[in-house]
Amino acid sequence: MPELPEVETIKRSLEPNLVNKKIMKVQVKMAKLIKKPQDPEIFKDILEGSRFKKVKRRGKYLLFYLDRPWVLVIHLRMTGRLLLLNTSEPIEKHTHLIFNLDDGLDLRFHDVRQFGLIYLVPENKLDLISGIRTMGPEPLSEEYTFNCFRDSIKGKKQRAKAFLLDQSCVAGIGNIYADEILFQAGIHPEETVNNLSPEKLEDLWQAIKDRLKAGVESRGTSIKDYVDGFGTKGSFQEQLKVYGRAGETCIQCENKLMKAKVVGRSTVFCPHCQPKKN
Repeated sequence: MPELPEVETIKRSLEPNLVNKKIMKVQVKMAKLIKKPQDPEIFKDILEGSRFKKVKRRGKYLLFYLDRPWVLVIHLRMTGRLLLLNTSEPIEKHTHLIFNLDDGLDLRFHDVRQFGLIYLVPENKLDLISGIRTMGPEPLSEEYTFNCFRDSIKGKKQRAKAFLLDQSCVAGIGNIYADEILFQAGIHPEETVNNLSPEKLEDLWQAIKDRLKAGVESRGTSIKDYVDGFGTKGSFQEQLKVYGRAGETCIQCENKLMKAKVVGRSTVFCPHCQPKKN
């Protein structure tokens, strides 16, 4: 699933090529992916003739603001892709939504597993989308200070991996970056967050900032499905220290990396560099 760095990279690749572009026609090829409004004809009527005003990201959501008081919101989920292609390009299998633009380009939504989520909501009613309404702070924002992070931990009895994956605690982190963050911080994925020492809390906060920033700078992690808006892969997969490396040697201590299920998610860690303390 694309996480914060991947969605941010897609946003940055699309925005300069979409702003002020007019949507001439909308082709809905799989209506079940559109969650709001449920009538695809209403969806098309609102969008056709409008122009993209700006593109933003919130957590793992992409928000396309229009020159009408509406926002197109897309969550890519597991295998979703948003691609800018020439209208003359053949339409690939699993392309479920096409926006024909006034410059001869298409914005196409492609999703093999069909788990993507698409909404069109009034600009002042983004909280109709529960995932946005309950979302926690943006970890790369200036407002996400250590004090903000520390306050979000108070009273939490979650394990460290569960805390990072909880979008109401911190926005945009998924399985890949959670494992990498915990490794940098030297924290066992099953450690209870409210029992971490002040020093370890600061290590965790800094690791969140560092790993996500590195992911953005590398334009995301391309292991299977992820590409940016032009089909270009990221390179953060070349920097992964634990994710996907179970059974291999730890780069820090040369012990064997272990794999376990934590909160139902496959998790890789080093038992020597990330010892469990409680």
